[in-house]
Amino acid sequence: MNIREYADRPAIGAGAVIVEDDRVALVKRAHPPFEGEWSIPGGLVELGENLRQAAEREALEETGLVVEAGYLLELFENINTDSQDKTKYHYVVADFICRVKSGELCAGADAAEARWVRAEELAGLHVTESAARVVRKALGLGGKK
Repeated sequence: MNIREYADRPAIGAGAVIVEDDRVALVKRAHPPFEGEWSIPGGLVELGENLRQAAEREALEETGLVVEAGYLLELFENINTDSQDKTKYHYVVADFICRVKSGELCAGADAAEARWVRAEELAGLHVTESAARVVRKALGLGGKK
């Protein structure tokens, strides 16, 4: 069992919505939960780390990019239940708009792949609707399909 499964409290995470021109960096998750899904780079906040620092660290770990976290783009919860309606995962995630300071995009820790994606490419990827909405919002499309 994953240590995050059936936890006694929500896990706090930070995401890095890395925008360059009309593209956003996405990673394909290599491990559960969400293995095989494309998503915004991010992960759990470490003790003593603020949300922006967590987003910047996770971006570097998962994409090889050094980024600067800017404003809070989206705050959302992801609650997954099992067949008995018990909470299996509960995440509260703060996604920040980030700009690239240096580095080249590559898959790092917890990522099977990493790539730049335009809004029109989202439909062809296995990406959650919530992540797609955040990407469209970041690209100035107002969260529309």
